[in-house]
Amino acid sequence: MSDALPPIPPADEPRRARGRPRKTADERDDGNRRQDLLRAAARLFRQQGFAATSTRDIATAAGMRSGSPFYHFENKEALLAAVMLEGMQRASSQQADAMQAAARHGQALSARDCLRVLVRNHLEVLLGAESDFIPVMLYEWRSLSEPQRQAVNELRREYEAVWVPVLQALHDRGELSGDTSLARLMLFGALNWAVQWFEPGRRSSLDDLTEAALQLFLKEAV
Repeated sequence: MSDALPPIPPADEPRRARGRPRKTADERDDGNRRQDLLRAAARLFRQQGFAATSTRDIATAAGMRSGSPFYHFENKEALLAAVMLEGMQRASSQQADAMQAAARHGQALSARDCLRVLVRNHLEVLLGAESDFIPVMLYEWRSLSEPQRQAVNELRREYEAVWVPVLQALHDRGELSGDTSLARLMLFGALNWAVQWFEPGRRSSLDDLTEAALQLFLKEAV
């Protein structure tokens, strides 16, 4: 029997651990349709409510086996938190894109123009394509644990922070009366309530709603 040692693998070819390698987030998305699962969960949580929706319902809606959701999420509560986080991440990304697009199509935007872009985008987030995520956050908030609420709240604050200097500029110009923090809360409250009554094709367009919101909250500069 030879005493020679087995060859040592080169440094750039490390030994692989035994067993199936853990997939990255992107690989899980591609292989097991994590995004399909989130979209299905958001739709059902919005339509049926969190308590009335089972993981089996979600798996069926996503075209998956009943146990497949647990490959991605520990339980239904974790899936709910993921839906809300996904919604806020999408909203923030869409908001940034909308502001950048508006800035590219003209001169420097006035504060009123900036608010118009923000309001129009927020209505799109609430009422446009794949708009189930944020309404779920609005109406299933109490189903989250405190750590989950903190994570979602951090993203929500980042999203709303973009509005703060715009509302302050409008206040300084005399176009917005009262406390800007209260104005922001009331503005979001009014816009968010639209998910309860807006019917696409039967009521005003999102552009019409945007102009109505500006008329309600703003006045002409003095």
